[in-house]
Amino acid sequence: MRFGPFQVDQRRQEVSKDGSRLKLQGKVYQVLVALLEKPGEVVTREELRQRLWPADTHVNYDANVNTTVNKLRQALGDSTDKPLYIETIPRKGYCLVVPSEATDVPCAAVVLSGAPETGASTLTPVLQGEPAASRSGFWIPIGVVGLILAGMLLGAGITITTLWISHFAQATRWP
Repeated sequence: MRFGPFQVDQRRQEVSKDGSRLKLQGKVYQVLVALLEKPGEVVTREELRQRLWPADTHVNYDANVNTTVNKLRQALGDSTDKPLYIETIPRKGYCLVVPSEATDVPCAAVVLSGAPETGASTLTPVLQGEPAASRSGFWIPIGVVGLILAGMLLGAGITITTLWISHFAQATRWP
């Protein structure tokens, strides 16, 4: 799917703008997909609640929907005052105000490029830079090192606490 300068790869659940990948995850991504499925139509707050949380979930839906939509707006560079993409329909829901279209360009971002001789814009597919495997490959060793350091700190804390307790236990014994 594509809207404005954004490309959505639903298979990978990725969003990119002008070839750069945006970090939209979880519920923020799900709200975007819900809006893209009904461009120009109101997606009610109730529809979003049903889509984002199972029936047996107990959360403050209104606050969470507002927060999630605001995160989406922030990621898209949109605002409530002058909406470019997402318009709030008071007491009803939200509406995607730009047209969206399906595309068959797999795993590609779409870049608008002006044609100087005609002044018209054309859509040009551009392959995304870095494969997903190399992006995630960077964070795995960082996470492992973090876990090792946390374990070492926990072990040191337990050792110090044990020594401290045994020291004071010996000091309070009567001869």
